[in-house]
Amino acid sequence: MQLEKLGWNGFFASQARAGVPARVASATRERFLVWTEGGEVEASVSGQMRREGSAWPAVGDWVALRLDVPVIEQVFERKSVLSRKHPGRAMDEQVLATNIDALFIVSGLDRNFNERRIERYLVVARQSGARPVILLNKADLAGQYGVDLGEVVERLHHRCGAPVLALSAETGDGFEGLTDLLAPGETAALIGSSGVGKSTLVNRLLGQERQVTAEVRAGDSRGRHTTTVRSMFIMPSGQLLIDMPGLREVQLWASPNKLDASFEDVREIAEACRFRDCTHSGEPGCEIVAAGLDEDRLENYRKMQRELDYLDRKTDKRLMSEMRDRWKIIHKAMRKKTKDGW
Repeated sequence: MQLEKLGWNGFFASQARAGVPARVASATRERFLVWTEGGEVEASVSGQMRREGSAWPAVGDWVALRLDVPVIEQVFERKSVLSRKHPGRAMDEQVLATNIDALFIVSGLDRNFNERRIERYLVVARQSGARPVILLNKADLAGQYGVDLGEVVERLHHRCGAPVLALSAETGDGFEGLTDLLAPGETAALIGSSGVGKSTLVNRLLGQERQVTAEVRAGDSRGRHTTTVRSMFIMPSGQLLIDMPGLREVQLWASPNKLDASFEDVREIAEACRFRDCTHSGEPGCEIVAAGLDEDRLENYRKMQRELDYLDRKTDKRLMSEMRDRWKIIHKAMRKKTKDGW
């Protein structure tokens, strides 16, 4: 394999020290499938990386292997990071994929179609540093479920400014120009809930059955997890594609300004509000309320705003606690040094 075809460029080459450069193509907690110029090998993480608490390898990462054995000794600085808040109460980041150039946000045009979920994925995409692309799959079913396809495509594009493509992974319609959104060697990741057709879409792009697929439930169009491991593939046209398991929930791990970037219409109107810290919940002089925006969209914006404010406060408290603990250790060591006469 030529490294350049796997996304290797000057950004990563400038970080290379000793070792064999490789890209993580698949990952579980302890074992990693990596691609090198010599081919595909299984690798583990070095003891030193474990002790130092270094960044844990994720799919898409560039890493350095030992020269003698396939052990990861270095994770290169990442160009982009797709992540979410770890499910549950812990205030930790869960990295889903790294070094992606585009994020394909997949939504099915059946009973599972949800614009509010797309808006949330857009915030995740912009935080990652990747270009968002909205893929409306199952376009052949739009009429059956009363979806005005042209109106939905135009509305989504107007609101977010990202490319919006209506297609059908089942029939192959609408795929013209999709790969043109990526240059050879660039990487895209697929994100979406179970049942939106990501595995079928991957198989269509690869031109072969690589991912297992399953029918969705007839009642609500929800699917089962057929993809269980995050994996990277090379498309025939030279781009790379990362498929991930469907996400049941996407708790945000982002900065508040990325929310505004995904709601440009709301942000522009909000600049005219009387109060700079307006929460758009009925304060005097609130231009958002006066503008008559879609109430569901506005409430989704408020919900994510509250979520990010809470995350910001909790993260600050955790960092302050960790800093206090670190200084306690330092002061304890200094007292011991004085006592022992060092």
